[in-house]
Amino acid sequence: MTIDPRLTASSPATPMSENGLFLADVWDGLGASPKALPAKYFYDAAGSALFEQITALPEYYPTRTELGILDERGPDIAALLPDGAALVEFGSGSTAKLRRLLRHLPGLSAYLPVDVSGDFLREQAETLRGDFPDLTVEPVVADFTRPFTLPEGFKGRALAGFFPGSTIGNFEPGEAARLLDVFGRILGTGAMLVLGVDLVKDRAVLEAAYDDAAGVTAAFNLNLITRINRELDGEIDPDSFAHRAFFNEAASRIEMHLVSRRAQTVRVAGRSFAFAEGESIHTENSYKYTLDGFRALAARAGWASLEAWTDPDGLFSLHALRRED
Repeated sequence: MTIDPRLTASSPATPMSENGLFLADVWDGLGASPKALPAKYFYDAAGSALFEQITALPEYYPTRTELGILDERGPDIAALLPDGAALVEFGSGSTAKLRRLLRHLPGLSAYLPVDVSGDFLREQAETLRGDFPDLTVEPVVADFTRPFTLPEGFKGRALAGFFPGSTIGNFEPGEAARLLDVFGRILGTGAMLVLGVDLVKDRAVLEAAYDDAAGVTAAFNLNLITRINRELDGEIDPDSFAHRAFFNEAASRIEMHLVSRRAQTVRVAGRSFAFAEGESIHTENSYKYTLDGFRALAARAGWASLEAWTDPDGLFSLHALRRED
């Protein structure tokens, strides 16, 4: 293993540890032009709690709309799954959406939640076992963006994937296609995948969802600075940055940025980075698709469209895909 030479003994992070990778990404991102940071670092304990608040905001339509589709179309989804299938959820978090689906899947043989956080997975698995005693729950600790191996007893079994939310939109389209291919390689030919996809819609609706009146999304974005200060010996004044979210129509994506309110120099683990007034850190993309646009992307990754369901207002969609040879 090659040790990143940037992570010296004086660094607050151990080389190749989780914090070491965080520091490397922050140094790379703040040293780039334009500046950018990976959205995955939003989700420390405080960020996760803020995101849960976001999902309940009146402006933030995706969560409640997807839950409504799962309630209404659950029987249709169940009809597409082979009896006795095992369900693999990629990047499992809150079990609220899973529970909406499980009520329609009495024939499901097992549930395999996949996440990098082993402690979190085990806690969720224990709760589900108590609530669904007839369901085998087998957590898998893995990075779902990379190929991984399912537990031995599930090889050759009928499998289905579940990827709710609009997480697919956080990936560049080429990366999203590669991720779908990874899912296909894990699940195998003939497997089904159910995933949520946010749709193109009126700019005002989109931008309000990422810049709510209560300022919760702004706090979520700015918490990234608080995390850098706490975990990476950062010296950044959160009040010197402002949250900005807008719809980039040409790229069909919402962009979130942290915009420097003034010319300044910040420090992270002893390294300095200069900002001009108005210069930003690009912190997240959320791509929006048309139904046909997403079907085409899925087809490039080896998935055929079986069904696509939307809410009456056309805000959000659930897709059922089948892995082709």
